[in-house]
Amino acid sequence: GWLDPGEADKVARFAEVPDLSYLVLTSVDRDDLPDLGSGHIAGVIRALKAKREFLLVEALVPDFQGREDCVEEVVESGLDVFAHNLETVERLHRRVRDVRARYRQSLDVLAFALKAKPGLITKSSLMLGLGETHQEIRDAMAALRGAGVEVLTLGQYLQPTRNHLSVQRWVSPEEFNRYREVGLEMGFMEVAA
Repeated sequence: GWLDPGEADKVARFAEVPDLSYLVLTSVDRDDLPDLGSGHIAGVIRALKAKREFLLVEALVPDFQGREDCVEEVVESGLDVFAHNLETVERLHRRVRDVRARYRQSLDVLAFALKAKPGLITKSSLMLGLGETHQEIRDAMAALRGAGVEVLTLGQYLQPTRNHLSVQRWVSPEEFNRYREVGLEMGFMEVAA
């Protein structure tokens, strides 16, 4: 697949924005590349850090098919937050996620990132409103915490097109607040719900 060899330098220009203190990089799956895109992501992070060492960089990455060498490549790039989204509860995982994604593999990727670089902040996210039960949400939160994840975001699923899964329910702001409290009790450093 095609990659822009100048992308790292182009993205690194954002490090020059005076008031920017936190930057989030996102990536699509690059299963077409031998290193699944991990080298490219790491290169962008290194370029950002070379321009501005104290800029906080979060990378929201794919699961790299569970390959630890790819996770380690990104983790060792100097990033501050390693993010990979679990997306949904275990029962709905096969229906909601791409067929190549696996629930346990996502948890293993997050756990390995922390093992490869102790002290690294790891982050994940769950979409709510797809038909999951309260207990399934709590179980997924506990599984993420068990993998060492420290920051969790919970958000309402919105159907992007008619071809996507429909919204099964709207989660109330009060319920999101309760999940935030549950997450903090579980030991998450932060829960944005």
